[in-house]
Amino acid sequence: MTDHEQDVDRAGGELTARIEPFDSFWEAPRDIEKGYSSFARFYAHNYLPHIPERRDASILVTSCGPGYFVNLLRERGYTAVEGVDSFPAKVEHATRRGLPCHVARAFPLLEADGTPYDVIFAEQEINHLTKDEILRFLALCRRRLAPGGTLIVHSINGTAPLTGSESRHGNFDHYNSFTEYSLVQVLEYSGFESARAFPLDLYVFWTNPLNYVALGVHWLRTLVLRLNFRLVGKDARIFTKKLGAVARAPSGGHAP
Repeated sequence: MTDHEQDVDRAGGELTARIEPFDSFWEAPRDIEKGYSSFARFYAHNYLPHIPERRDASILVTSCGPGYFVNLLRERGYTAVEGVDSFPAKVEHATRRGLPCHVARAFPLLEADGTPYDVIFAEQEINHLTKDEILRFLALCRRRLAPGGTLIVHSINGTAPLTGSESRHGNFDHYNSFTEYSLVQVLEYSGFESARAFPLDLYVFWTNPLNYVALGVHWLRTLVLRLNFRLVGKDARIFTKKLGAVARAPSGGHAP
């Protein structure tokens, strides 16, 4: 079987992305083990503030790769965490560390009946899905979340001046990008409440002094860009390379 055929097989022939299937995520340094500590800083800064404080919250991490976020959640005391990824070689890194990760594809898992999750975290960027697939994915997440449960997603930021276009077109399996407005828009259309976009900050590794300089340049550039967007009637605020969003499932119950 060729590499392409293996990718198609892993995707189950369901989703459009083939070279980098949505069901698997891989952003890691050459030293995979080192990533468990370095990536933890990024996750802790950007995502942990949106995770419920209750340590027995049921959390699903889809497309978890080697389990970097799963590992952080376990270290912070969360006891009901589940990670899934369709690529066995990536999951092996997690299982060797005793992390609760297993091989599965996101869509079939969400389609199956089961105990509702309090949190669903989409590790893979949703721009690896077509628009129809995004709506289907969000509908499945809403169905599998407990009433008032939390969904966290992230994507390429189409408003980013230097990386928005390159990131969108630099990967054959990137089908779209989002702005803070359109990401909230699709979440609200899919029936989620209290949707809010937030920047994904890169400069969180404070042991590197150059990050302080980069952060200062970033905020100065953000101020200039906000002024320029206001001049054309746009209130864009987030210019980071990627942006995330958090939303809540309706408190009245599951969608049909």
